[in-house]
Amino acid sequence: MAHIDLGLDETLFPGITGLMKFRPETARPLNALAEALLRAPNSLPAGERELIAAYVSALNECRFCRDSHSAFAAAQLDEGMTLVHQVRADLDTAPVSEKLRALLRIAAAVQQSGRAVTADLVDRARAQGATDVEVHDTVLIAAAFCMFNRYVDGLGTFAPDETDGYAVSARRIVAHGYTDSV
Repeated sequence: MAHIDLGLDETLFPGITGLMKFRPETARPLNALAEALLRAPNSLPAGERELIAAYVSALNECRFCRDSHSAFAAAQLDEGMTLVHQVRADLDTAPVSEKLRALLRIAAAVQQSGRAVTADLVDRARAQGATDVEVHDTVLIAAAFCMFNRYVDGLGTFAPDETDGYAVSARRIVAHGYTDSV
C-alpha cells in the first residue's frame, strides 16, 4: 500500500488513480498534460504515443504505468498487445515503422537522461520522416512519463498483479480521454 494514507481503497483506485483522487487540484493539470500529449490531434497516432509512454514506463520498471499504458496502446493499435509486447521485448526486431523505432530510441535516451538525446538520434528520426513536432512530443512524452513513473512508484502505490482490469480503463480513456478522469 502507498507510503501515505490516500483515504481510499487502493485496490479500487490503483497507481496514479488513487493519487489523483487524493489531490484533485494536482490531478487536473497532470491529466491535461496527458490529454495534450497522448490524445490531442497529432501526426503520430494516439496508439503510437501511448506505446511511447508504455515503453518508457517499462524501461523505468513502473509496473502500473507500464501495464496501463500498454493496454491503452494495444486498444488503439491494429496489432494490439502482441505489438506492444514485441516492442517492449526487443525494439530492434519489433515490426514497427523505422520512424517509430527512431522515435522510441529517442524516448529511451530521454529515460536515461535528457542529455542522452543526441543530434544523431534526432537526425536519424528525421531521416525516417519524423517532424520536429514529433521529435518534440516524443521527448516530452518520455520526460513526462519519467515524472509520472516516479510519482506512482515514489509514493509506493498499489499495482494489481492481474492486467485484465486495464482493458476497462483503456476503453474509458479511448472513449473519453484523460481530462474526464478527475
